[in-house]
Amino acid sequence: MTTIKDVAKKAGVSVATVSRFLNDSGYVSLEAAKAVTSAVEELKYESNPVARSLNTKKSNLVGLILPDITNPFFPELARAVEDVGLTYGYTVVLCNSDEDPEKEKNYIETLKKKYIAGFIVTSNQLDAPHYANAKVPIVALDRTINEKIPIVSSNNAGAIMGTNALLERGCRNILFLRGPEKLNPANDRYEGFLEAIRNSDAHYQVVTCPFHFADSQKIVENVLKDHPQIDGIFASSDVSAAGALKAAGIVGKHVPDELQIVGFDGVAMGEMLSPGLTTVAQDVYKMGAIAARVLIKRIENKEIEQNFYEVPVKLVIRGTTREGME
Repeated sequence: MTTIKDVAKKAGVSVATVSRFLNDSGYVSLEAAKAVTSAVEELKYESNPVARSLNTKKSNLVGLILPDITNPFFPELARAVEDVGLTYGYTVVLCNSDEDPEKEKNYIETLKKKYIAGFIVTSNQLDAPHYANAKVPIVALDRTINEKIPIVSSNNAGAIMGTNALLERGCRNILFLRGPEKLNPANDRYEGFLEAIRNSDAHYQVVTCPFHFADSQKIVENVLKDHPQIDGIFASSDVSAAGALKAAGIVGKHVPDELQIVGFDGVAMGEMLSPGLTTVAQDVYKMGAIAARVLIKRIENKEIEQNFYEVPVKLVIRGTTREGME
């Protein structure tokens, strides 16, 4: 196996010069740089990334901490982060936190020991000290951590759009599936729903609902049995909306003739349901891609344009809602 000493000998320079050139850690003359480049190519030398990280206290690893990889929203984010990371020479390490602060802290501390270059984090741990004191670049994705950490999210005011979609299609007894109360995006969507519904003559009720299919199905099934007059459901996530669609079938509510459903996320799963799910669609891939580019800029000490990046949403009409009323 070719070593750094072999490269130095071939280039006619010191081992220290080769190390400075390969690690970009000091001055190397143009002549020496050309000689080292030629030697590396001729000898087909490949640097050891582990050894390099030990020497420079840096690596090309990026940590991606997500709360629940069984929710299809998060794998779509991860795909974008990985695609952009690989383009720039970074490898993404996926960490599933299960919304557990101790697991998040453990991932942070463990990966820092591996000289992780930076983190992209979806967390509900606001101002957690293990983020504030991480001493590596961090970008928040979908959920704010604190004002000092850049955040990439969608416009959660899209909840107004989703609520109006039901109102405009004749719904007058609407159930809102509110997400977990500790999550900023869920709270923003709740506020958007209230803003729209209070300007209407519709009746409504709100139930707190985790972003899980089975839990959502059970909750909606019980509500529909107790309140058969409900004719519209707006869910804070597509996963919850999918659970609501399953519950409707169980209690014998025909969608969309008797019950209309709108979700929020825009994940690919919504198109696979039958009927297809009407949703307030985020550009999930774009959110992940922006977060990756912002993090890489911070890792490479490049200036970022802003600390808050908001991706627009749009309403996608499918089979869980009727045609708009004239």
